[in-house]
Amino acid sequence: MTHAAPVSPVDRAGLRQRVDQALSDFLAGRRSWMTDLDEALVPVADAIEDFVLGGGKRLRPAFAYWGYRGAGGVDTDAVVTALAALELVQASALIHDDLMDRSDTRRGEPAVHRRFATWHRTAGWGGSPDGFGDAAAILLGDLCLVWSDELLHSAGLDPRTVARARPDFDEMRTEVTVGQYLDVVTQATGDTSLERASKVARYKSAKYTVERPLLLGSALADASADVRVAYSAYGLPLGEAFQLRDDVLGVFGDPTQTGKPAGDDLREGKRTYLVAAALEAADEADRAVLLAGLGNQDLDQAGVVRLRDLITATGALARTEQRIATLTDAALAALSAVDLDTEARQSLVDLAIAATRRTD
Repeated sequence: MTHAAPVSPVDRAGLRQRVDQALSDFLAGRRSWMTDLDEALVPVADAIEDFVLGGGKRLRPAFAYWGYRGAGGVDTDAVVTALAALELVQASALIHDDLMDRSDTRRGEPAVHRRFATWHRTAGWGGSPDGFGDAAAILLGDLCLVWSDELLHSAGLDPRTVARARPDFDEMRTEVTVGQYLDVVTQATGDTSLERASKVARYKSAKYTVERPLLLGSALADASADVRVAYSAYGLPLGEAFQLRDDVLGVFGDPTQTGKPAGDDLREGKRTYLVAAALEAADEADRAVLLAGLGNQDLDQAGVVRLRDLITATGALARTEQRIATLTDAALAALSAVDLDTEARQSLVDLAIAATRRTD
């Protein structure tokens, strides 16, 4: 396997800085409009700017950009600005996801619903602080999704170019939304099958993290059909591997790097591939322990350690790591089947490594 180059593919061509600048400029314009409307919207502008500009790996714009370049697309600031819209889709998904999971933090800071609940509580307003925070998170997530459309259309691209990309952009947002619902219903029904866990991972995260951004970039470049086929063959397994790494970090990750409490996925009761594999391999007694701990909001650190040890002992962690490796190898093999720009091909290889070996 090719080793990642010293310069991250997210930073090549000044990409991260250019994406951040595009987002900053766009959000500054939206702030001006909102604060002219009503100063009560200042906290909304503050919260979205903090969330969008205060962190994030920028992987989705990177996959889209190098997919665009790989298909022969010429670098322009308008293209980078259009691809920055993916970060607003990501912000929407994360704000809503944190609310649905009742997560306290995101990237080491209070989740949006917690932030607004605290503001309500501190101000001494009437009604429920948590209810206010929940409503604010729903609306801010919706606003980010609306703005993703606006940024794509206002980036300065030819309308015919934007029209080519619309089907992928629209399908991506539909897929991540129904994937979120499948995640919720899977937790509610207690479905522990590997098939269900894989489907949730594919639609909630995998497709909109890698495959759809690649196809979006390829559409902007007016790529050939064989390039789009290769991008799907690369993007689908890699996106699943990315989500599996996320699942491992959700149980075994270091909170100082992930920005979320240790074992948060266990307290939230997420039926991930990792958990499904453990339940499939566990004996009756261990299965009962694992099911009792999943979704227990009062699970302490000792309980988290016990469940971690159980997941490891069943072989589920090793099985998940092996699947990550297998999926990543399949993704990399798909790139060899199509003619791509040399720099873009290497960047896609390096992105695959970065996405599946990350610790945050």
